[in-house]
Amino acid sequence: RDFTERCVQCSEVNWGLTDGGRFYCRTCHNVTERTREVVNTDFIPNTRVQTISKGLRNQEKTGIGCEWYVCEGFQFVLKKQAEALEALGVCPQMKNEVLYNFWRRYLQKSKQAYCNRPAGETVQALSACNSSTDVDSEADRPSFLHCLSLSESEGDLETDCSFASSASKISESASVCSGSVDGNLYLMKNQKEKLRMTMPMTLSFCYMALLWLREPVTLSDLLRFVVEGHIPYFNVFRHFPEKMKLCGLDLKIFCVESWPVYEEVHNKMLELAAFLDLPRFPDVTDSCFLHPDMLCMKYLMEANLPDELHNWTCRVVRKIGIGEADFLTLVPGNKSTRNVKYDVLAAALIVVVLKLLFLLDDHYEWLLSDFAEERNKNNKEGSPYFEFKKWYKVIKHSLDVEQKKLDEERAKYLWRCEKPLFYSANVKSKVLKRRQMVVNLQNQFGKLSGSVRPAEKPNPSSFLLSWSEENTDGSCFHGHSLKGILQEKRGLLAAMNPDYWLGTIKLCNEKLCGHPAHYREVDFPQSYHFVLRLFSFLLRMNPSYIHDEVCVIEHKLFYKKLCKKPKPNIRIRK
Repeated sequence: RDFTERCVQCSEVNWGLTDGGRFYCRTCHNVTERTREVVNTDFIPNTRVQTISKGLRNQEKTGIGCEWYVCEGFQFVLKKQAEALEALGVCPQMKNEVLYNFWRRYLQKSKQAYCNRPAGETVQALSACNSSTDVDSEADRPSFLHCLSLSESEGDLETDCSFASSASKISESASVCSGSVDGNLYLMKNQKEKLRMTMPMTLSFCYMALLWLREPVTLSDLLRFVVEGHIPYFNVFRHFPEKMKLCGLDLKIFCVESWPVYEEVHNKMLELAAFLDLPRFPDVTDSCFLHPDMLCMKYLMEANLPDELHNWTCRVVRKIGIGEADFLTLVPGNKSTRNVKYDVLAAALIVVVLKLLFLLDDHYEWLLSDFAEERNKNNKEGSPYFEFKKWYKVIKHSLDVEQKKLDEERAKYLWRCEKPLFYSANVKSKVLKRRQMVVNLQNQFGKLSGSVRPAEKPNPSSFLLSWSEENTDGSCFHGHSLKGILQEKRGLLAAMNPDYWLGTIKLCNEKLCGHPAHYREVDFPQSYHFVLRLFSFLLRMNPSYIHDEVCVIEHKLFYKKLCKKPKPNIRIRK
């Protein structure tokens, strides 16, 4: 009512107020640069407080978008990943309860929210930004923490006011280097003691939540779902809200141009659990999917091996005591216990059992295969005898085909996002033109070459290789018998093979060497390497990690014999 100037477009006096405090004409909807003067006498009499919304005006002019922090970006990534896992069938508690509490505890422990930020970091933020511009009021600072909350029922994160006000002092020249408020400071400051957040750590958070709920998803499954595109990870920032502009140093934080590494994600998960001071995780019992007995059954089916081998893996588990809850359950920060990689442990158990029964020395397994082949010629009834040679040919053909397909998919993968990104506002127009040129060239060459559009992603599955007993070509070995290689001793079935060779005589110190054993393909039989290659493909990891676990199991299994002098029937292979 106090603003009586006429509108420059329609000459009417009919003004309203926008959310930013500026006047607009209700007749022609023209927005002026004038802002409302707010008179407030509730606090100090005879004083006038005037607030000018510079932040919103600058955002609308330059298109920079709202202010946001790096932790808000990672929170959005975690939210998208949790929703994708829920779509895959994971328990809804993972997002709203478990993962949200882990993330909230991390923000508190790293002093990014739910705490009072030390004064030293405020000074560092100011000096790093070299700012000397006007300060926007705290009320004008937009926050995405509420709309991006992992739990829909929770409110805003209680970020520290001193840090928010100091971060808002960042000059416009500094904002060109980063779309986020604290992107440049995030990469500059030393946060070794605070476990600085990275993109691989988002997967560590997800796996930690899955492990807490004892969901039937191993770490290798999680990483495979990421690579196949079922879980947002690569170019996930394209799903950011439009107001969260990404440029400059933000690209180094949120852009990923490498495949996730099993060891890195697993080690970060252990560091996170210790950093958050989490209690002992729920027990992994024999009814849990992560128990070796359960996982061995899964990998035996996927590797197309006889079902009878499962009895042998269970015997090894009981023999060396790795099926107990105290051994399998994660206790954060407990350095006295060895951290279990459930999928690697199950694969290594199967390899040890195959060595016990077939030796895998490039000689004995072929002799047993010839013997089984002769028996099958005369065996017209009952289950056929398992032939290692035939199994080898079937698996090798399928493995070569799938490995070639995987290599081609990785070679053709486009790391660059379809949404153009730029490191500074000065080169934005050049990047957009270049991107449009690339798209036009791709479309033209596609029409000339007659290339077919890629098919839609297949539905995710826990099995990479599937075998059906209904096949008439005899390519499924699940129901095959091991009678040809077993003999009864003292009422129990035992292997006819009396020998065994060890992967290493002495285990190395993992803290010093990084591996309990060392693996080179030329030092081991080809049959052994083929089995390792099969499980390394299923788990998408280097064969050396499976070999390490095999050596650890062997030393537990033959501990008493290793303490004594080696006997002739225990051959040692360096």
